[in-house]
Amino acid sequence: MKLLNEYTLEIKKSKFIGYYYQVESIEEIETILENLKKEHKKAKHFPYAYKINGQIKKSDDKEPSGTAGMPILNIIDRNNLNYTLIVIVRYFGGIKLGAGGLLRAYSNTAKECIKIN
Repeated sequence: MKLLNEYTLEIKKSKFIGYYYQVESIEEIETILENLKKEHKKAKHFPYAYKINGQIKKSDDKEPSGTAGMPILNIIDRNNLNYTLIVIVRYFGGIKLGAGGLLRAYSNTAKECIKIN
């Protein structure tokens, strides 16, 4: 596992922290998720998506269905990434963003996260 990039986006007091990893196995992904949850104890959501050859998974992690995992997976697919995990840690700022706002926030965070300078 290798952290390739990190990106933070703030919208209406909510903080979205994107992590872009190169991964080789499901075990690595489980370890990464476990470590992020320990590191960000006060975060409310940990949506993610990954693609390792034919294995694909996405999770909204308690966000409304289709607003988090799918936009992340779309960024992975559109950029033809493989052996990739993107996790976005969300700290809720108290202002609801709505389904469209969440979809844009997760999509934009993932898009910026994969840009490596």
